[in-house]
Amino acid sequence: MIPSNFWLTFLFALVPMAVGMIYYGPLFGKAWQREAGVTDAELENGNMLKILGLSYVYSVILAAFIPLLVVHQTGLSGMFGMLPEWAESGSALWQDLNALDDKWGMYSRHLHFGHGALHGAMGALAIVAPIICINGLFERKSWKYMLIHVGYWAIAMALMGGLVCQFLDWPLPL
Repeated sequence: MIPSNFWLTFLFALVPMAVGMIYYGPLFGKAWQREAGVTDAELENGNMLKILGLSYVYSVILAAFIPLLVVHQTGLSGMFGMLPEWAESGSALWQDLNALDDKWGMYSRHLHFGHGALHGAMGALAIVAPIICINGLFERKSWKYMLIHVGYWAIAMALMGGLVCQFLDWPLPL
């Protein structure tokens, strides 16, 4: 059971696109073009409906995955999900989990924007950065090119993680 609000996933999927407009626009647009070897003419000839449409679809997939990365408490379903008591909201298992939350604030105190942003950025650095750098090395791209992309994903995933922890249905109905 992953805590989520189905509709927020679609909203959070807009974050990489919004960040990209600024990041690959006025902030690092020219540097990225130079490092990628892309001309203005090539950018103008792209099918933007296809590019933005598919980017949004992939962002929805990422937005659906982010809670697993930033909400550690989702591991409870892995630990207890096979027990019959998991499906019974008033069971001894849920009473114990509620008592843990009351004592330690597993949800209310730890799941805030900063927590999600930290883990979102860490996920970008631990998962996305190696992938980008491996591809960049084989494509013979510069370190500057790779760092531009890693920086973008660190910002986008930090914001997505922060939003997940800030706005999804917390505290969980334990």
